[in-house]
Amino acid sequence: MIKRLAHACIHSQDLTETEAFYCQALGMERHFAFEKDGDLFGFYLKVGDQTYIEVFKGEPGAVGNINHLALEVEDMDAAIARLKDHGIDVTEKKLGADQSWQAWLTDPSGVRIELHQYTAESSQYNRRTVKVDW
Repeated sequence: MIKRLAHACIHSQDLTETEAFYCQALGMERHFAFEKDGDLFGFYLKVGDQTYIEVFKGEPGAVGNINHLALEVEDMDAAIARLKDHGIDVTEKKLGADQSWQAWLTDPSGVRIELHQYTAESSQYNRRTVKVDW
Protein backbone atom coordinates (compact mmCIF):
# COMPACT_ATOMS: atom_id res chain seq x y z
CA MET A 1 0.00 0.00 0.00
CA ILE A 2 2.76 2.51 0.93
CA LYS A 3 5.48 3.16 -1.66
CA ARG A 4 7.77 5.53 0.30
CA LEU A 5 7.91 8.64 2.43
CA ALA A 6 6.81 11.34 -0.01
CA HIS A 7 7.75 14.32 2.14
CA ALA A 8 8.04 15.74 5.63
CA CYS A 9 6.64 19.25 6.07
CA ILE A 10 8.43 21.77 8.29
CA HIS A 11 7.84 25.41 9.20
CA SER A 12 10.41 28.20 8.89
CA GLN A 13 10.47 31.85 10.01
CA ASP A 14 13.15 32.67 7.43
CA LEU A 15 12.69 30.93 4.09
CA THR A 16 15.90 32.41 2.63
CA GLU A 17 18.02 31.16 5.52
CA THR A 18 16.30 27.75 5.47
CA GLU A 19 16.85 27.40 1.71
CA ALA A 20 20.52 28.36 2.09
CA PHE A 21 20.99 25.77 4.85
CA TYR A 22 19.45 22.90 2.88
CA CYS A 23 20.67 23.88 -0.60
CA GLN A 24 24.06 25.48 -0.04
CA ALA A 25 25.21 23.70 3.11
CA LEU A 26 23.60 20.29 2.54
CA GLY A 27 23.66 20.30 -1.27
CA MET A 28 19.94 19.77 -1.92
CA GLU A 29 18.08 21.61 -4.65
CA ARG A 30 14.88 23.63 -4.58
CA HIS A 31 12.45 21.64 -6.69
CA PHE A 32 9.51 24.06 -6.95
CA ALA A 33 8.00 26.97 -5.04
CA PHE A 34 4.71 27.92 -3.42
CA GLU A 35 3.56 31.53 -3.81
CA LYS A 36 0.87 33.37 -1.89
CA ASP A 37 -0.28 36.82 -3.00
CA GLY A 38 2.80 37.05 -5.26
CA ASP A 39 5.28 36.31 -2.46
CA LEU A 40 7.28 33.18 -1.72
CA PHE A 41 5.30 31.10 0.80
CA GLY A 42 7.33 27.89 0.71
CA PHE A 43 9.13 25.36 -1.44
CA TYR A 44 9.93 21.72 -2.00
CA LEU A 45 13.49 20.52 -1.49
CA LYS A 46 14.54 17.39 -3.36
CA VAL A 47 16.16 14.88 -1.00
CA GLY A 48 16.56 12.13 -3.59
CA ASP A 49 14.52 10.04 -5.99
CA GLN A 50 10.93 11.12 -5.28
CA THR A 51 11.40 12.14 -1.62
CA TYR A 52 11.19 15.77 -0.50
CA ILE A 53 11.18 18.19 2.41
CA GLU A 54 8.28 20.63 2.14
CA VAL A 55 9.00 24.01 3.78
CA PHE A 56 6.33 26.61 4.57
CA LYS A 57 6.58 30.00 6.19
CA GLY A 58 5.55 29.36 9.77
CA GLU A 59 3.60 31.30 12.31
CA PRO A 60 5.46 32.37 15.45
CA GLY A 61 5.78 29.36 17.74
CA ALA A 62 5.44 26.91 14.85
CA VAL A 63 9.07 27.24 13.80
CA GLY A 64 10.99 24.02 13.45
CA ASN A 65 8.11 21.71 14.13
CA ILE A 66 7.08 18.93 11.82
CA ASN A 67 3.64 19.79 10.47
CA HIS A 68 2.93 16.37 8.96
CA LEU A 69 4.38 13.30 7.28
CA ALA A 70 3.26 12.45 3.75
CA LEU A 71 3.23 8.84 2.64
CA GLU A 72 3.08 8.13 -1.07
CA VAL A 73 0.51 5.49 -1.99
CA GLU A 74 0.06 3.58 -5.22
CA ASP A 75 -3.75 3.65 -5.18
CA MET A 76 -5.45 6.37 -3.11
CA ASP A 77 -8.92 4.81 -3.31
CA ALA A 78 -7.64 1.41 -2.17
CA ALA A 79 -5.64 2.99 0.66
CA ILE A 80 -8.68 4.91 1.93
CA ALA A 81 -10.86 1.79 1.72
CA ARG A 82 -8.31 -0.27 3.66
CA LEU A 83 -8.05 2.33 6.41
CA LYS A 84 -11.83 2.58 6.72
CA ASP A 85 -12.03 -1.23 6.87
CA HIS A 86 -9.71 -0.99 9.90
CA GLY A 87 -11.91 1.63 11.56
CA ILE A 88 -9.48 4.48 10.92
CA ASP A 89 -10.90 7.96 10.41
CA VAL A 90 -9.63 9.24 7.05
CA THR A 91 -10.80 12.11 4.83
CA GLU A 92 -12.01 11.62 1.29
CA LYS A 93 -9.40 12.27 -1.38
CA LYS A 94 -9.01 15.73 -2.85
CA LEU A 95 -6.71 17.24 -5.43
CA GLY A 96 -4.14 19.46 -3.71
CA ALA A 97 -2.73 22.74 -4.99
CA ASP A 98 0.29 20.77 -6.30
CA GLN A 99 -2.09 18.66 -8.44
CA SER A 100 -1.46 15.54 -6.34
CA TRP A 101 -4.20 13.51 -4.66
CA GLN A 102 -4.27 13.69 -0.88
CA ALA A 103 -6.24 12.33 2.05
CA TRP A 104 -5.62 12.97 5.75
CA LEU A 105 -5.60 10.96 8.97
CA THR A 106 -4.02 11.15 12.42
CA ASP A 107 -2.02 8.43 14.12
CA PRO A 108 -2.77 7.38 17.72
CA SER A 109 -0.10 9.82 19.00
CA GLY A 110 -1.63 12.80 17.19
CA VAL A 111 0.82 12.92 14.25
CA ARG A 112 -0.94 14.19 11.13
CA ILE A 113 -0.40 11.96 8.10
CA GLU A 114 -1.08 12.90 4.50
CA LEU A 115 -1.62 10.09 2.03
CA HIS A 116 -0.18 11.36 -1.23
CA GLN A 117 -0.59 10.09 -4.82
CA TYR A 118 1.09 11.89 -7.71
CA THR A 119 -0.68 12.63 -11.00
CA ALA A 120 0.85 13.39 -14.40
CA GLU A 121 0.27 17.11 -13.58
CA SER A 122 1.90 17.04 -10.12
CA SER A 123 4.41 19.83 -9.47
CA GLN A 124 6.71 17.15 -8.10
CA TYR A 125 7.07 15.96 -11.73
CA ASN A 126 6.85 19.22 -13.72
CA ARG A 127 8.35 21.59 -11.13
CA ARG A 128 5.66 24.27 -11.72
CA THR A 129 5.27 26.94 -9.05
CA VAL A 130 2.11 26.40 -6.99
CA LYS A 131 -0.10 29.41 -6.25
CA VAL A 132 -1.94 29.01 -2.94
CA ASP A 133 -4.68 31.00 -1.21
CA TRP A 134 -4.68 29.34 2.21
